[in-house]
Amino acid sequence: MRRAVCALLLILIVMGGCAGAKKRLEGQRDLDSCAKMAASGFRPVAGERTERFLGKVQEATARCRGGEKAAAFRSAPWLDWSNYWATGDLSSRVPGSDRTNRHLDPNGRGIDGALLDLEYQRVELVKFNLFDNSGTYPDYVQGRDGIPGAALKVWDTMRLQNRHPNYAAVGGDGPQLCRGELIRYRTPTGICNDLKNPAMGSTQMPFARNVQFEATFPDLGKDELARNRHGDRIGLLTPDPQVISRKLFTRPQSQPEKCREGQGLPGDSPEANCDYKKAPFFNVLAAFWIQFMTHDWFSHLEEGENGPEMMAVGCATQKVANVEQPITPEEATKLGCRPDDRMEKSLTADESDPATFIHKGKRVLTRAYKTTNNNVTAWWDASQIYGYDERSRRRVKRDPADRAKLLLVSIPQREAAGEKTGYLPPFSPGDPIHPAWSGQEATAFPDNWSIGMSFYHNLFAREHNLFVDAFRTQAAEMPEADSGLRNPARPDTVIRNKEVTDDELFEAARLVVSAEIAKIHTIEWTPQLLYDEPLFLGMNSNWSGLIHGDNLVSRALEKIVVDNFGASENARKAGQWYSVFASGPGIFGLGSRVYSDDAILAKFDPKKTDTWNVANPDHVNGGINHFGSPFNFPEEFVTVYRLHALVPDLIEFREAGDPNVIRNKIPVIETFRGKATAAMESRGLANWALSMGRQRLGLLTLQNQPQFLQNLPMPRLQTATNTLDVPALDLIRDRERGVPRFNEFRRQYGLKQLTRFDDFIDPRLPKDSPEEVEQRRLVGLLREVYGQHICDASKVITSAQVNDDGTPITDCLGHPDGSLVDNIEDVDTVVGWLSEFTRPHGFAISETQFQVFILNASRRLFSDRFFTSSFRPEFYTHLGVEWVTNNGPDGKVIEKGTPNGHLVEVSPLKRVLLRATPELAPELAHVVNAFDPWGRDRGEYYSLEWKPRPGAEGDEAFK
Repeated sequence: MRRAVCALLLILIVMGGCAGAKKRLEGQRDLDSCAKMAASGFRPVAGERTERFLGKVQEATARCRGGEKAAAFRSAPWLDWSNYWATGDLSSRVPGSDRTNRHLDPNGRGIDGALLDLEYQRVELVKFNLFDNSGTYPDYVQGRDGIPGAALKVWDTMRLQNRHPNYAAVGGDGPQLCRGELIRYRTPTGICNDLKNPAMGSTQMPFARNVQFEATFPDLGKDELARNRHGDRIGLLTPDPQVISRKLFTRPQSQPEKCREGQGLPGDSPEANCDYKKAPFFNVLAAFWIQFMTHDWFSHLEEGENGPEMMAVGCATQKVANVEQPITPEEATKLGCRPDDRMEKSLTADESDPATFIHKGKRVLTRAYKTTNNNVTAWWDASQIYGYDERSRRRVKRDPADRAKLLLVSIPQREAAGEKTGYLPPFSPGDPIHPAWSGQEATAFPDNWSIGMSFYHNLFAREHNLFVDAFRTQAAEMPEADSGLRNPARPDTVIRNKEVTDDELFEAARLVVSAEIAKIHTIEWTPQLLYDEPLFLGMNSNWSGLIHGDNLVSRALEKIVVDNFGASENARKAGQWYSVFASGPGIFGLGSRVYSDDAILAKFDPKKTDTWNVANPDHVNGGINHFGSPFNFPEEFVTVYRLHALVPDLIEFREAGDPNVIRNKIPVIETFRGKATAAMESRGLANWALSMGRQRLGLLTLQNQPQFLQNLPMPRLQTATNTLDVPALDLIRDRERGVPRFNEFRRQYGLKQLTRFDDFIDPRLPKDSPEEVEQRRLVGLLREVYGQHICDASKVITSAQVNDDGTPITDCLGHPDGSLVDNIEDVDTVVGWLSEFTRPHGFAISETQFQVFILNASRRLFSDRFFTSSFRPEFYTHLGVEWVTNNGPDGKVIEKGTPNGHLVEVSPLKRVLLRATPELAPELAHVVNAFDPWGRDRGEYYSLEWKPRPGAEGDEAFK
């Protein structure tokens, strides 16, 4: 069978390649490479951690998918697929090719090859990178009661404890199962998303890990490999975090007197100027979007604070000629760092020694050396708007005139259509808030407040109320019609539109808004963050499926699954989950239809009778899969979302009447906390949308952190400086929480290691080009800050990978024993991925960050029943299902033309903006993706060029 499939694949590739050769003058060498690739069949999924794919392919495969360019860069540590045909802009396509990417032509081979590579990475990440900190890991490794660990679905540590108020309701001491009111909505604390694991994903559950427990907290020196990796060179404040911040993070300024460390000029003068490295294809709306998202996903803080104990945050030592030396007051002044800065220590949940167990003759940790708790829900449930516990829920104000709505207050004399829907009111006296939040808009998660948070909270509060209004209109027109809602206690009782209570409608609106937010992030924010064809297809596949119909790629993916997960019934059922990643119907709505003669993963079929029943727990829960490990976010996921460099120091403020004119340059720091509320109400939601939509955000690279964050006033700390360097604190937090340093981080995630600082330099650049010279300068700073040491080849430094020849990786990283090597093992993970100058086309983030995303972006959809089997009218209403599916209540709307070669729907955030701020319709008419700068001409096929679209030629940003 394997030979037959390979032979068929070989014939198809050669036939397609020959046709392509006649049209595009493809070389015979590439066709020979395709034949070799087909003959070798599909590579197996790794059986052991040290056998992983690492994103590197054989030479024949590289030539088939990308010709000489792909083959030339195979020796670099970076992923191969970014050099395949058609994975970049027009220049990456085969010369003379048309706009289509036919599967067997060179462009199609490049795209399909990239998707196959990503699929291999994802499968192996699921297989090797799930480490739960709550006590389930021994069962995951060893299995339980004859069931393999990866197939386990229920865990004792995910039960509600007897002190929980819902303990009896879910079954108490017996088998626990959520039912009744607990399963109808998203609960405030996140319990009962999984009916059989009530506590999973809820507040106060421990963060997980994506790296081996033994690799965490390397500065503690508890693991021999970590000691070999770092010696005595690292610690909580070593290398010094403020020195790293000042030397590697600070934005250099051509006119410092016009920036004033991010303070701008008096009166918000448009003459102010704070230089920053700009991304041409991503806007400031995108920068604040991710902060809005992370407020929903994770928080280590309790009501905006850490523990009471204070600690130093650096500016104590630096390397001089590779020797650590104290920093003198004069040197501190020159650097701009502050030795008297202090900050609260990070909270921990458990610092006791972890238990161990024996597996295959080795002693294995049951959890990391320390754990921390996630103090918000881990679900994508808009908890930053609606609350994550009872205290935060009390901060959410509902409209007394219509309790299904959020309270919004209109501003008199505002004539624009969107203004009539109003703004969130500020907190009232007696609201349960931290004193620093006084004056801010009332919402569940008020910490780290700025104009960006104000914008998104007001926007989605409007969207919530617009859904309620639409339902009320529908109910008035059809009061007897079936709303779709059902009470699990009375599953056969129809709830008519006129019978829907305020609370039921409020919770349905929350479900709709939560799903919209997840959809925006998945198919709009991420494809603009990762702006190329493979990721456009890949992210849309996460939501609704990648490849439709029976074709070569879907059959190839199916073959991979069968080969690697076996042919038995149980293995097939387990394996089909993996096939969904790329070739199935997509994750959203998975399991929301049940047919008597089909698997629970069946697609919608109008010819069949749907037997899904809200009273059947196996139906309600049926679409989820946790892959044998309970869902929560890992600490490493928090690390890769340290994206402060995206934020400019100054916002270029514009008004809708004349969008090409920058009227003010407003310091972001002047929109913090309560100032955001005043700024939002005085200038208007639409104008802020326009301003942030037109402005480019900052590149995620070295020397590009906002100056205001390096000098952030923190009077509540009552320290000698009352000031904090936030980028330096980011480094400390990662060290406190045991995130491995950069090189081991990459190895743990199945990426190739670097062996010297020069590996960061993009090998695709012409030698001595301005870009290459600048990268060499920055690499020199890395060497200055982190230093070098004499290596010892007898010290093995990792168990996550081996050398290409199968030998252990040692302290010398392939260099001669006793030679002077770069301390690349000591580089902080954030510093490392900011130093990754070699990135796939259109990637605003590094490939290291992306690897973390590949795993966790899918899991947070797969694990959430409200995005899978419970995406049903019984929970959302009929109107809600239509609203989420079609990006609004009035059916699908298709964009003009074929952006980047695709027929696409008008994007979900664009539709939200059109409903909430209809006065922006003329500006939004030119927008395809709301996170692409609104004045930019997108050009053809993933162009990154910064040039104005028609009508924006006069925009000052293009001068």
